[in-house]
Amino acid sequence: MTSPYTLYGAPVSLFTGKARSYLRKQGIDFVEVSPGSDRYLNYIVPTVGRWIIPVMETPDGRIIQDGADIIDHFEKGDGQPLRRMSVYPESPVLLAISHLFEIFGGEGLMRPAMHYRWNFDRENLDFLRSEFALVAPPAASAEEGERVFLHNSGRMRKATVKFGATPETAPLIEQAFHQWLDLFNAHLAHHPYLLGGQPTIGDFGLMAAMWAHLFRDPVPQSLVKAHAPRVGRWVERMTTSELYAHEYDAETDMISDNDVPETLKSMMRHVAEEWLPEITAHYEHANQWLADRPDLVAGTNGKDNPASRNIGEAVFEWRGTRIATVVQPYRFWLLQRLHDDLAAAEPSDQTRVRQLFRDTDVEALLDLRTIRRVDRVDHLEVWGPVTDD
Repeated sequence: MTSPYTLYGAPVSLFTGKARSYLRKQGIDFVEVSPGSDRYLNYIVPTVGRWIIPVMETPDGRIIQDGADIIDHFEKGDGQPLRRMSVYPESPVLLAISHLFEIFGGEGLMRPAMHYRWNFDRENLDFLRSEFALVAPPAASAEEGERVFLHNSGRMRKATVKFGATPETAPLIEQAFHQWLDLFNAHLAHHPYLLGGQPTIGDFGLMAAMWAHLFRDPVPQSLVKAHAPRVGRWVERMTTSELYAHEYDAETDMISDNDVPETLKSMMRHVAEEWLPEITAHYEHANQWLADRPDLVAGTNGKDNPASRNIGEAVFEWRGTRIATVVQPYRFWLLQRLHDDLAAAEPSDQTRVRQLFRDTDVEALLDLRTIRRVDRVDHLEVWGPVTDD
């Protein structure tokens, strides 16, 4: 019998949710192991170069870090897919939409994810204390578990501010999240998944924030169940390989790329309002940061710490107020996936994608570029070589 895959992650982890959902949906045999385990601390961290989850260890000992790379391991294999169904649509239009929501789920929903987790201590704190104890070493005492929680709580509360969740922005975040739930709930009235009859990379990207932070944590869970029950059902559907779609026809088709539902277009417009100003400001910051470092060595991140994920903060206007958020090259790497797949499409399909993105106010995302590409080498984000483009 083949040994199962090992997923190093945690129930409380945002990014683990993306990978775990995929593995469950595809019926892949895996075991989830705490990042407090000896194997993770003494082998995985030195191999990856930083403490980060999720990480996958394959039965043959290969180490894969990041949800997107874990998914692509099974999608592409070694020339032979290792999954039941592809989560990348063949249609360039549907693929572009799916990439859009993959990015938005993991990055664009970060502000409500952090706000609803860390700014409601009266309701959430006991739950979070219990959850974060799960990332401590298995034999840890209650006191050691509490130290782990306090360390992570302090670190994450600082990150919450860096992602723009402050007392001043709290009402706007809640307003925006209610709008998101309304739009997604309306779309799910007729479609079990983002693009119809089966999940795509967009669904798994959305599961990053929508599972650990925005469904399992007490405050947003009650909000989702009371305000957007179909979204709650979608979250549950995304955690099982069973059909779990009682309210839909037994055979539900994928949507047509020639007839994208208005409910989905409305969700795309929400992405434009909610995230386009932020990511645009991040690209402007990154390009100035790179221009100030003409001698930056390719294959490095340009920082003293090779594991660092941040290159400063960008200021932008969001919902009528100016805020600052941390700039992370990982976001550019994710968006390159959309750009690269679109560039590989036929010109006529590129035109159709652009028209849809123009109609839904997100076309500008298709033209955002850093002056040097972001690569992932040895599990780290690094800058690529200078090019003439």
